[in-house]
Amino acid sequence: MTDTTIARPPFDPELAAVLTALAEQLPPTLTPEMIPLLRQSTVVASAVDELVGDRPIVHRTHTIPGHGGDSIEVTVFARADHTGYGPGIYHTHGGGMIMGDRYTGLLQPLEWVERFDAVCVSVEYRLAPEFPDPYPVEDCYAGLVWTAEHAAELGIDAERILIAGASAGGGLAAGTALLARDRKGPALIGQVLIYGMLDDRDATVSTQQIDGVGVWDRGSNITGWSALLGDRRGGDDVSIYAAPARATDLGGLPPAFIDCGSAEVFRDEDVAYASAIWAAGGEAELHVWPGGFHGFDMMAPHARISQLMLEARTNWVARLIEG
Repeated sequence: MTDTTIARPPFDPELAAVLTALAEQLPPTLTPEMIPLLRQSTVVASAVDELVGDRPIVHRTHTIPGHGGDSIEVTVFARADHTGYGPGIYHTHGGGMIMGDRYTGLLQPLEWVERFDAVCVSVEYRLAPEFPDPYPVEDCYAGLVWTAEHAAELGIDAERILIAGASAGGGLAAGTALLARDRKGPALIGQVLIYGMLDDRDATVSTQQIDGVGVWDRGSNITGWSALLGDRRGGDDVSIYAAPARATDLGGLPPAFIDCGSAEVFRDEDVAYASAIWAAGGEAELHVWPGGFHGFDMMAPHARISQLMLEARTNWVARLIEG
Protein backbone atom coordinates (compact mmCIF):
# COMPACT_ATOMS: atom_id res chain seq x y z
CA MET A 1 0.00 0.00 0.00
CA THR A 2 1.30 3.46 -0.84
CA ASP A 3 1.07 6.58 1.22
CA THR A 4 -2.30 8.31 0.95
CA THR A 5 -2.57 11.24 -1.43
CA ILE A 6 -4.96 13.01 0.96
CA ALA A 7 -3.34 15.98 2.70
CA ARG A 8 -2.46 15.22 6.31
CA PRO A 9 -0.65 16.95 9.16
CA PRO A 10 3.13 16.56 8.93
CA PHE A 11 5.02 14.40 11.39
CA ASP A 12 7.10 16.11 14.05
CA PRO A 13 10.70 16.24 12.71
CA GLU A 14 12.13 14.16 15.58
CA LEU A 15 9.36 11.60 15.15
CA ALA A 16 9.74 11.49 11.37
CA ALA A 17 13.32 10.30 11.83
CA VAL A 18 12.09 7.53 14.13
CA LEU A 19 9.45 6.51 11.58
CA THR A 20 12.11 6.21 8.91
CA ALA A 21 14.05 3.79 11.10
CA LEU A 22 10.90 1.87 12.05
CA ALA A 23 9.85 1.46 8.42
CA GLU A 24 12.55 -1.18 7.95
CA GLN A 25 11.08 -3.35 10.72
CA LEU A 26 7.38 -2.53 10.93
CA PRO A 27 5.06 -2.16 7.93
CA PRO A 28 2.41 0.57 8.33
CA THR A 29 -0.41 -1.85 7.51
CA LEU A 30 -0.96 -5.00 9.57
CA THR A 31 -2.99 -7.75 7.94
CA PRO A 32 -4.77 -10.73 9.54
CA GLU A 33 -2.03 -13.05 8.30
CA MET A 34 0.53 -11.16 10.39
CA ILE A 35 -1.25 -11.72 13.73
CA PRO A 36 0.61 -14.94 14.75
CA LEU A 37 4.00 -13.36 14.03
CA LEU A 38 3.07 -10.15 15.86
CA ARG A 39 2.12 -12.15 18.93
CA GLN A 40 5.52 -13.82 19.02
CA SER A 41 7.05 -10.46 19.91
CA THR A 42 4.76 -9.96 22.88
CA VAL A 43 6.42 -9.45 26.25
CA VAL A 44 6.21 -12.66 28.28
CA ALA A 45 6.10 -13.23 32.02
CA SER A 46 9.82 -14.00 32.19
CA ALA A 47 10.53 -10.42 31.12
CA VAL A 48 8.51 -8.78 33.90
CA ASP A 49 11.52 -8.29 36.14
CA GLU A 50 13.27 -6.55 33.26
CA LEU A 51 10.19 -4.34 32.81
CA VAL A 52 10.20 -3.37 36.48
CA GLY A 53 13.94 -2.83 36.39
CA ASP A 54 15.44 -1.31 39.51
CA ARG A 55 12.19 0.26 40.64
CA PRO A 56 11.31 -0.70 44.24
CA ILE A 57 8.20 -2.50 42.97
CA VAL A 58 6.94 -6.02 43.67
CA HIS A 59 4.37 -7.95 41.66
CA ARG A 60 2.16 -11.00 42.00
CA THR A 61 -0.30 -12.71 39.68
CA HIS A 62 -3.83 -13.86 40.50
CA THR A 63 -6.18 -16.12 38.56
CA ILE A 64 -9.68 -14.64 38.60
CA PRO A 65 -13.05 -15.25 36.89
CA GLY A 66 -13.41 -13.49 33.55
CA HIS A 67 -16.33 -13.29 31.15
CA GLY A 68 -18.63 -16.28 31.58
CA GLY A 69 -16.71 -17.42 34.62
CA ASP A 70 -13.68 -18.54 32.60
CA SER A 71 -10.28 -18.06 34.22
CA ILE A 72 -8.12 -15.08 33.30
CA GLU A 73 -5.09 -13.56 35.02
CA VAL A 74 -4.28 -10.19 36.50
CA THR A 75 -0.92 -8.99 37.77
CA VAL A 76 -0.74 -6.60 40.70
CA PHE A 77 2.14 -4.12 41.06
CA ALA A 78 2.89 -2.18 44.26
CA ARG A 79 5.81 -0.47 45.92
CA ALA A 80 7.84 -2.82 48.08
CA ASP A 81 7.22 -0.53 51.06
CA HIS A 82 3.48 -0.13 50.37
CA THR A 83 1.30 -0.21 53.46
CA GLY A 84 -2.27 0.82 54.10
CA TYR A 85 -4.54 1.83 51.23
CA GLY A 86 -3.34 3.78 48.22
CA PRO A 87 -4.97 4.79 44.95
CA GLY A 88 -5.72 2.01 42.49
CA ILE A 89 -4.78 2.02 38.80
CA TYR A 90 -6.69 -0.52 36.74
CA HIS A 91 -4.79 -1.06 33.48
CA THR A 92 -6.12 -2.36 30.15
CA HIS A 93 -3.29 -2.95 27.67
CA GLY A 94 -3.09 -1.99 24.01
CA GLY A 95 -2.50 -4.08 20.91
CA GLY A 96 -5.32 -3.43 18.48
CA MET A 97 -7.55 -6.06 20.15
CA ILE A 98 -5.35 -8.73 18.51
CA MET A 99 -2.01 -8.73 20.36
CA GLY A 100 -0.21 -7.57 23.49
CA ASP A 101 -0.50 -8.78 27.05
CA ARG A 102 -0.94 -7.38 30.54
CA TYR A 103 2.69 -6.22 30.59
CA THR A 104 2.33 -4.12 27.43
CA GLY A 105 2.52 -0.35 27.93
CA LEU A 106 3.14 -0.53 31.66
CA LEU A 107 6.08 1.85 31.97
CA GLN A 108 4.00 4.91 32.80
CA PRO A 109 1.59 3.10 35.18
CA LEU A 110 4.65 1.75 37.00
CA GLU A 111 5.93 5.30 37.29
CA TRP A 112 2.61 6.21 38.93
CA VAL A 113 2.90 3.24 41.29
CA GLU A 114 6.28 4.47 42.43
CA ARG A 115 5.47 8.18 42.57
CA PHE A 116 1.98 8.05 44.09
CA ASP A 117 2.31 4.82 46.13
CA ALA A 118 -0.50 3.46 43.97
CA VAL A 119 -1.35 -0.19 43.32
CA CYS A 120 -1.71 -1.18 39.67
CA VAL A 121 -3.82 -4.14 38.54
CA SER A 122 -3.22 -5.10 34.90
CA VAL A 123 -5.67 -7.50 33.25
CA GLU A 124 -4.97 -10.28 30.74
CA TYR A 125 -8.14 -9.98 28.70
CA ARG A 126 -8.63 -12.47 25.89
CA LEU A 127 -7.79 -11.42 22.35
CA ALA A 128 -9.66 -11.41 19.06
CA PRO A 129 -10.22 -13.09 16.67
CA GLU A 130 -10.22 -16.23 18.83
CA PHE A 131 -12.22 -14.37 21.46
CA PRO A 132 -14.28 -11.71 19.66
CA ASP A 133 -16.57 -9.13 21.22
CA PRO A 134 -17.79 -9.15 23.95
CA TYR A 135 -14.92 -11.17 25.47
CA PRO A 136 -12.28 -8.40 25.68
CA VAL A 137 -14.42 -5.70 27.29
CA GLU A 138 -16.30 -8.17 29.50
CA ASP A 139 -13.00 -9.64 30.71
CA CYS A 140 -11.85 -6.11 31.51
CA TYR A 141 -15.05 -5.36 33.41
CA ALA A 142 -14.78 -8.64 35.33
CA GLY A 143 -11.25 -7.69 36.34
CA LEU A 144 -12.41 -4.27 37.53
CA VAL A 145 -15.14 -5.86 39.64
CA TRP A 146 -12.59 -8.28 41.14
CA THR A 147 -10.22 -5.39 41.88
CA ALA A 148 -12.92 -3.42 43.69
CA GLU A 149 -14.09 -6.46 45.64
CA HIS A 150 -10.53 -7.29 46.74
CA ALA A 151 -9.36 -3.70 47.19
CA ALA A 152 -8.64 -4.03 50.91
CA GLU A 153 -6.40 -7.07 50.56
CA LEU A 154 -4.63 -5.48 47.59
CA GLY A 155 -3.89 -2.31 49.56
CA ILE A 156 -6.20 -0.18 47.42
CA ASP A 157 -8.54 2.53 48.60
CA ALA A 158 -11.78 1.39 46.92
CA GLU A 159 -12.89 5.03 46.69
CA ARG A 160 -9.85 5.98 44.59
CA ILE A 161 -9.66 3.66 41.58
CA LEU A 162 -8.94 5.04 38.13
CA ILE A 163 -8.83 3.15 34.83
CA ALA A 164 -6.12 3.67 32.23
CA GLY A 165 -5.34 2.17 28.85
CA ALA A 166 -3.67 2.99 25.54
CA SER A 167 -4.86 2.34 21.98
CA ALA A 168 -7.14 -0.73 22.11
CA GLY A 169 -6.67 -0.48 25.87
CA GLY A 170 -7.98 3.08 25.72
CA GLY A 171 -11.10 1.85 23.94
CA LEU A 172 -11.50 -0.96 26.46
CA ALA A 173 -11.00 1.48 29.35
CA ALA A 174 -13.76 3.70 27.91
CA GLY A 175 -16.03 0.68 27.34
CA THR A 176 -15.38 -0.62 30.85
CA ALA A 177 -16.20 2.80 32.31
CA LEU A 178 -19.50 2.75 30.39
CA LEU A 179 -20.27 -0.74 31.68
CA ALA A 180 -19.50 0.35 35.25
CA ARG A 181 -21.86 3.30 34.84
CA ASP A 182 -24.69 1.31 33.30
CA ARG A 183 -24.42 -1.70 35.62
CA LYS A 184 -23.88 0.48 38.66
CA GLY A 185 -20.59 -1.30 39.15
CA PRO A 186 -17.36 -0.09 40.75
CA ALA A 187 -17.10 3.68 40.99
CA LEU A 188 -14.13 5.16 39.14
CA ILE A 189 -12.51 8.49 39.96
CA GLY A 190 -11.10 8.93 36.47
CA GLN A 191 -10.37 7.41 33.08
CA VAL A 192 -7.09 7.88 31.20
CA LEU A 193 -7.78 7.22 27.51
CA ILE A 194 -4.46 7.26 25.69
CA TYR A 195 -4.96 7.56 21.91
CA GLY A 196 -8.00 5.33 22.33
CA MET A 197 -9.39 2.94 19.69
CA LEU A 198 -13.03 3.98 19.95
CA ASP A 199 -14.77 3.82 16.56
CA ASP A 200 -15.18 0.85 14.21
CA ARG A 201 -16.90 2.74 11.40
CA ASP A 202 -13.86 3.93 9.37
CA ALA A 203 -15.58 7.22 8.57
CA THR A 204 -13.40 10.00 10.02
CA VAL A 205 -11.06 12.31 8.16
CA SER A 206 -8.06 11.10 10.16
CA THR A 207 -8.61 7.47 9.20
CA GLN A 208 -8.60 8.53 5.55
CA GLN A 209 -5.43 10.59 6.03
CA ILE A 210 -3.35 7.92 7.76
CA ASP A 211 -3.44 5.19 5.11
CA GLY A 212 -0.20 3.42 4.23
CA VAL A 213 1.86 5.68 6.43
CA GLY A 214 2.93 5.91 10.08
CA VAL A 215 2.15 3.32 12.71
CA TRP A 216 -1.24 1.59 12.88
CA ASP A 217 -2.80 3.00 9.74
CA ARG A 218 -6.31 2.67 8.34
CA GLY A 219 -5.70 -0.87 7.06
CA SER A 220 -4.36 -2.01 10.43
CA ASN A 221 -7.39 -0.49 12.11
CA ILE A 222 -9.73 -2.41 9.82
CA THR A 223 -7.77 -5.58 10.65
CA GLY A 224 -8.21 -5.00 14.39
CA TRP A 225 -11.89 -4.09 14.29
CA SER A 226 -12.70 -6.94 11.90
CA ALA A 227 -11.03 -9.40 14.25
CA LEU A 228 -13.12 -8.07 17.13
CA LEU A 229 -16.47 -7.65 15.39
CA GLY A 230 -16.37 -9.80 12.26
CA ASP A 231 -19.13 -8.98 9.79
CA ARG A 232 -20.70 -6.59 12.30
CA ARG A 233 -17.87 -4.04 11.86
CA GLY A 234 -19.31 -0.76 10.67
CA GLY A 235 -22.91 -2.02 10.84
CA ASP A 236 -25.80 -1.29 13.15
CA ASP A 237 -25.29 -4.21 15.55
CA VAL A 238 -22.31 -2.94 17.53
CA SER A 239 -22.57 -2.07 21.21
CA ILE A 240 -21.30 1.09 22.83
CA TYR A 241 -19.12 -1.05 25.09
CA ALA A 242 -17.22 -2.51 22.12
CA ALA A 243 -17.02 0.82 20.26
CA PRO A 244 -17.55 3.66 22.76
CA ALA A 245 -17.70 6.28 19.99
CA ARG A 246 -21.17 4.93 19.25
CA ALA A 247 -22.50 6.05 22.64
CA THR A 248 -25.00 8.88 22.36
CA ASP A 249 -25.03 9.70 26.08
CA LEU A 250 -21.72 10.16 27.85
CA GLY A 251 -23.26 11.59 31.00
CA GLY A 252 -22.48 10.16 34.41
CA LEU A 253 -18.90 9.17 33.57
CA PRO A 254 -15.80 9.89 35.65
CA PRO A 255 -13.48 12.72 34.58
CA ALA A 256 -11.46 11.81 31.49
CA PHE A 257 -7.98 12.53 30.26
CA ILE A 258 -7.78 11.99 26.49
CA ASP A 259 -4.74 12.40 24.28
CA CYS A 260 -3.62 11.52 20.77
CA GLY A 261 -1.36 12.70 17.97
CA SER A 262 -2.44 14.99 15.16
CA ALA A 263 -1.11 12.51 12.57
CA GLU A 264 -2.79 9.28 13.64
CA VAL A 265 -5.93 7.37 12.74
CA PHE A 266 -7.55 7.85 16.16
CA ARG A 267 -7.30 11.66 16.25
CA ASP A 268 -10.83 12.53 15.17
CA GLU A 269 -12.64 9.88 17.21
CA ASP A 270 -10.72 10.88 20.34
CA VAL A 271 -11.50 14.56 19.83
CA ALA A 272 -15.15 13.69 19.21
CA TYR A 273 -15.28 11.61 22.39
CA ALA A 274 -14.00 14.50 24.47
CA SER A 275 -16.56 16.79 22.79
CA ALA A 276 -19.36 14.33 23.56
CA ILE A 277 -18.33 14.22 27.21
CA TRP A 278 -18.44 18.01 27.36
CA ALA A 279 -21.81 18.03 25.58
CA ALA A 280 -23.15 15.75 28.31
CA GLY A 281 -21.90 18.12 31.02
CA GLY A 282 -18.91 15.98 31.90
CA GLU A 283 -15.26 16.73 32.52
CA ALA A 284 -12.49 15.94 30.02
CA GLU A 285 -8.99 17.20 29.41
CA LEU A 286 -7.94 16.80 25.76
CA HIS A 287 -4.46 16.97 24.24
CA VAL A 288 -3.73 16.62 20.52
CA TRP A 289 0.03 16.56 20.10
CA PRO A 290 1.17 18.17 16.83
CA GLY A 291 2.99 15.82 14.49
CA GLY A 292 2.45 12.77 16.67
CA PHE A 293 2.00 9.34 15.10
CA HIS A 294 0.25 6.51 16.94
CA GLY A 295 2.15 5.36 20.01
CA PHE A 296 4.98 7.83 19.51
CA ASP A 297 5.55 8.22 23.23
CA MET A 298 6.42 4.52 23.51
CA MET A 299 8.42 4.27 20.28
CA ALA A 300 10.29 7.56 20.68
CA PRO A 301 10.23 8.19 24.45
CA HIS A 302 13.20 10.58 24.38
CA ALA A 303 11.69 12.94 21.80
CA ARG A 304 10.79 16.33 23.22
CA ILE A 305 7.12 16.00 22.29
CA SER A 306 6.97 12.53 23.90
CA GLN A 307 8.32 13.94 27.14
CA LEU A 308 5.65 16.63 27.12
CA MET A 309 2.93 14.06 26.45
CA LEU A 310 4.04 11.82 29.33
CA GLU A 311 4.36 14.81 31.66
CA ALA A 312 0.83 16.03 30.85
CA ARG A 313 -0.66 12.64 31.72
CA THR A 314 1.23 12.36 34.98
CA ASN A 315 0.25 15.91 35.98
CA TRP A 316 -3.42 15.07 35.41
CA VAL A 317 -3.17 11.87 37.44
CA ALA A 318 -1.40 13.80 40.20
CA ARG A 319 -4.21 16.37 40.35
CA LEU A 320 -6.80 13.60 40.39
CA ILE A 321 -5.10 11.57 43.12
CA GLU A 322 -3.60 14.29 45.27
CA GLY A 323 -6.37 16.87 44.87
